[in-house]
Amino acid sequence: MQNSLPQVRGSSGAQLDPQTGGSRVFDFVTVLAQAGASTSAPNVWAPALSIGLGAIGPGIGVGYGVGKAMEAIGRNPEVIGPILVPLLIGLGFAEAIAIYALVIAFILVGKV
Repeated sequence: MQNSLPQVRGSSGAQLDPQTGGSRVFDFVTVLAQAGASTSAPNVWAPALSIGLGAIGPGIGVGYGVGKAMEAIGRNPEVIGPILVPLLIGLGFAEAIAIYALVIAFILVGKV
């Protein structure tokens, strides 16, 4: 059976075997350069940055909100009813922001 994978050369010029990784770690930037891809264009990194940065705020907010709710329930277990509904509404708003960031990332991927 013939090897149908492309032959790739690392940054040192040594031949790398894509199946075994060659004698060095697979040189990803060289593969991108040989494929004609550019990582220097800002529009390539925009989707990753939009979802990455857009998920930081909701992640911190969800962690803080749930932590405070658990703290309140731990101090006074009778308040689980009054705390649960506002907690779930707040978590929904925080997750909506993350979903907006995901939608923006999908829109940016369509433009890349």
